[in-house]
Amino acid sequence: MTDNNNASSETTKPEIMAPAGNKDVFYAALEAGADSIYCGLKSFSARMEAENFTLEELGKLSQLAKGQNCRLYIALNTMITTAEITSVGKLLKELKDIVDPEALIVHDLAVINLARQCGFQKDLHLSTLTNVSLKNALPFIAKNYPIKRIVLPRELSLDEIKTLAASCPAEMELETFVHGALCYSISGRCYWSSWLGGKSGLRGRCVQPCRRFYTVQGKSKRFFSCLDLGLDVLSKTLLSIPQVRAWKIEGRKKGAHYVMSTIRAYRLIRDNPENAQAKKTASELLSRCLGRKTTNFFFLSQNPKNPVQPDEDTGSGLPAGKVSKNSKGHPFIRTHEDILIKDLLRVGYQDLPGHLVFKSPTFYPRGSKIYFNPKGKKHIKKGLPVFLLDRKDPQLEQYLKSYRKKFDSLNQQHQRKTNFQPQLPQTKASSFKSQFMDVWSEPPTGKTRYTYALWFKPQMLKRVNKHILSKIWLWLPPVIWPSEEEKWQRWISFALKDGASRFVINSPWQKALFPEKNGLKIWAGPFCNLANPLALSELFESGFSGAFISPELSRNSLLEMPKSSPLPTGIVIKGFWPLCLSRINSPAIKEKSIIQSPKKEISWMIKYHQTIYHYSNQELDLSGFSNELEDAGYTFLARLHQTRPANIPKPKTFSTFNWHNQLL
Repeated sequence: MTDNNNASSETTKPEIMAPAGNKDVFYAALEAGADSIYCGLKSFSARMEAENFTLEELGKLSQLAKGQNCRLYIALNTMITTAEITSVGKLLKELKDIVDPEALIVHDLAVINLARQCGFQKDLHLSTLTNVSLKNALPFIAKNYPIKRIVLPRELSLDEIKTLAASCPAEMELETFVHGALCYSISGRCYWSSWLGGKSGLRGRCVQPCRRFYTVQGKSKRFFSCLDLGLDVLSKTLLSIPQVRAWKIEGRKKGAHYVMSTIRAYRLIRDNPENAQAKKTASELLSRCLGRKTTNFFFLSQNPKNPVQPDEDTGSGLPAGKVSKNSKGHPFIRTHEDILIKDLLRVGYQDLPGHLVFKSPTFYPRGSKIYFNPKGKKHIKKGLPVFLLDRKDPQLEQYLKSYRKKFDSLNQQHQRKTNFQPQLPQTKASSFKSQFMDVWSEPPTGKTRYTYALWFKPQMLKRVNKHILSKIWLWLPPVIWPSEEEKWQRWISFALKDGASRFVINSPWQKALFPEKNGLKIWAGPFCNLANPLALSELFESGFSGAFISPELSRNSLLEMPKSSPLPTGIVIKGFWPLCLSRINSPAIKEKSIIQSPKKEISWMIKYHQTIYHYSNQELDLSGFSNELEDAGYTFLARLHQTRPANIPKPKTFSTFNWHNQLL
């Protein structure tokens, strides 16, 4: 690779990075000229609803990719539990031997540890789920972890990307999204799906509750459903940032037509940034790639766009018409588009009852009536929108047919199952008796019986006695954005000067805000999503004093963590836990308004700094299991004190999160 600062070199062009959720999409990406393709396995992928691949399939696909000078990346980017460590280790060893990908995209620090143990020598990329949003984090990560590339959060603006790039070490590179679906939540900071029943977004099982209808002040709308990201010709501005080595297209559940169109479009923009005809062609391709309507989101800091538009249609696919009925009541659409044989269409919205997905049996020219045969199907209502989901273009089908033959002609020698056994860290029994840690939003009045902690707010330093400050714990927020970083570093310096020495940080990378100073106690907080001892081992090696375990885990996983941990551990047992954190303010919802789900669950939102916290009205409460958690060896049992807004009704029940569930 060339030097990071050599922006004029041809080799510094960013790679166009394609998603692939099945073999046909993989072939389409190759034909379109993708520089790299990222895929998931049948397990441990953050897109478990995609078809994904077996090791044997990936072994042959890897041969095809290398034959076309295309890099293959494998996403192993889910949160790993202790019980899964051996399975992940064996999978990594087989992946190295059979597939030999150019890089792994990882979220859980345990995968970094296991990759090292099994002898994986290629690159490691940190997933966007790790939420690296601090410029000082980049040299910290380069110093402590064998990471080649950082996948930046989707929420960053061009100016913020430039800020991070300016601090990027020479041996590290950046990757940024240019196209694809947007989540309402910040990546790695969403617990909504898991809270509703154990289907964790951090484990690729999200049921997309943000796409549903919610009711606020009597109005029922999709208040959290986002348009897609689509930088289109704006992406050419990224060419001035040589540290950005990859333009990523999201969509491992998308079809071959989508991937073919988006790859071709962004190649045109990258290779011909000043060519008007190339830009026009690229925009036409993107307008018909069968995704949602697009927005450039926060990319232009001087003109940010809110992707949540409750009155806009956020259904995926290209609108193809609406259901009408003839005089006999038979449903049909008069199509707005040519419909090709085997094109995939959906009647209605995928998250609502009554939707229907079907393949077109023949060619229908634009303006034709397409009648449905609802026999055996749910009743098709008049007025339902119809979307074109995937296009079976004859030329594309010929390309796919050719690649299928190539794939079938390849030989893949099946490797013997590995007997790899990962080494686990030495455990360190806690020398402390379990104690409650009360975490307050504001300094409490009067004396407190238990360990005292505060959510760190700069104005609070003036109201806390310096003698007390040296004894309490200060909790940092789960997300700090680039524009906030210098302020937070200054506030931390003031706190240290006034005697503070105990901190709970809620992203591992926030440790970069602290000096290497003896006497500091820095714990990883519950938003670090820690779920296994190997991840804790990585934190131990980088100087952490302890760690709070993710309260998202199920009972057995929570109870076994202290016994296998190289660090003292803590757990949140009571308090409001957010459904998600977001940088997006839903324009029709005021802070502390009552939000009602389709199942009548109540939630509310409040904003701190630049981040919006969306809380369930039910408090997390594991207090009834405190004895079990004490016996398991937890040092701290944390209780988060936050006042429910006065207008929000108190529920009759509380939540135990996934204590009784199997975390999926």
